Amino acid sequence: MPIMAKSKKIKTEVKTDYGVYGIILEPEPDMGGYMITVPKRPAAITWGKNQAHAKKMAREAIECCVEGDILIAAEREGAISIHRKQTAAMA
Repeated sequence: MPIMAKSKKIKTEVKTDYGVYGIILEPEPDMGGYMITVPKRPAAITWGKNQAHAKKMAREAIECCVEGDILIAAEREGAISIHRKQTAAMA
């Protein structure tokens, strides 16, 4: 069995509507492309087929996490009410 060389992680930044975030792109040996993680937003994990696509996907994942946090905070404060529909997958 061949020994795989360690893939080099690429540290870079992505500009979002909520500021600039550091991201880490790691080559994905099985699927190709890059797995992206965001140290300041651990829930934001995504994949991109190349570096440009990876940055676009990272931006979307970060913005989704931030907006989700805003909605959750607004619900906790009573400013909004989020109605969740139960689906078969949730049952």
